[in-house]
Amino acid sequence: AAVTAVPVADTLKKSDERQYVQKTVSRERLYQIQTPQAFSKSLLDEALEWAEAKGLDATDEAGLVESMGHKVRLVEGSVTNFKITRAEDLEMAAALLEKRKSAMSQEFRIGEGYDVHAFVPGRDLILGGVKVPFEQGLQGHSDADALLHAICDAMLGAAAEGDLGKHFPDTDPQFKGVSSRVLLAEVARRVQNKGFTVANVDATVVCQRPKLAPHIPEMREIIAAALGVPVDRVSVKATTEEGLGFTGTMQGLAARAVVLLQKRGSPP
Repeated sequence: AAVTAVPVADTLKKSDERQYVQKTVSRERLYQIQTPQAFSKSLLDEALEWAEAKGLDATDEAGLVESMGHKVRLVEGSVTNFKITRAEDLEMAAALLEKRKSAMSQEFRIGEGYDVHAFVPGRDLILGGVKVPFEQGLQGHSDADALLHAICDAMLGAAAEGDLGKHFPDTDPQFKGVSSRVLLAEVARRVQNKGFTVANVDATVVCQRPKLAPHIPEMREIIAAALGVPVDRVSVKATTEEGLGFTGTMQGLAARAVVLLQKRGSPP
């Protein structure tokens, strides 16, 4: 025989017939018994017949089995598996079920973005909204900020809204030379209009040169401000391909981003 149980957590007092405390009862090795309770069918049948023959009453079947001299094993239960006896218990159960229902209905979306731009002379190098000192910039219709473009694509992908080119085509003259910070803020607005907030951003820039580490803190601040999230939700990293590929030969650089969106109103 076995029953689920949890250790007694409340202080226990024993009173006299006038409801005055006689003593405090030690909680050591005291358990609150729950359901389910498990027995072999033959043992349970025997216990019920035995109790009926003797005119005995018990608060649970385990008590009858104990009275017959059989051992009952305690199995760890859960404090949320409480017995519904009073009206307040029903209210607590309803609140617990509502909380679980809310947790199960939360919606997350993951998006991935990737962008590549070639190095060209005569342009500023803009990454993550920061002007990085370098002898070359990136070729592009806008300011060619590959990092912010990758983040934009990841956000749009997570929201099933296509890519950056769909919303801001490079054939449209109004976007010529535009700051990608403006594009990121607009993408964030459109994603928010679909009911999503940004849970976190993780982005990586792949380039042989220049060194980006000194500029990453400012990039994170700019990205977080554009998205309206705390800076600790934004991660920016930089790496090289050890001289391999187009980034290693300094033909250009690449940026990758992963974004997690959360439906507004979902539990954190």
